Amino acid sequence: MKLVIAIISSRDTNALLDALNREEIGATLINSTGGFLREGNATVFIGVEDERVNRVITILSQTCKTRTRLVSPSIPAIESGEYLPTGPIEVEVGGATIFVLPVERYVRI
Repeated sequence: MKLVIAIISSRDTNALLDALNREEIGATLINSTGGFLREGNATVFIGVEDERVNRVITILSQTCKTRTRLVSPSIPAIESGEYLPTGPIEVEVGGATIFVLPVERYVRI
């Protein structure tokens, strides 16, 4: 058995949970915040048999899409000669960060 931990954008949670439910794969969702933009994320815990890990990763890749966004940089004081962007910059957000861990013991009460 494996524990798949995925950190995804909050925007993708409904699509992901719907897709997992269609495959009868349970998941636990915890809302979180972090990263460069301090946007809402979700950390999803999915316990599955070893042979279903690749299917879970496929579902994550199909439902957790990257997108680009324009952000205004908050620049600290700079030294002379450094480049200072004058307007919004485009950054890539979303997608998924996935960890797959072995499960030593699983107990359901």
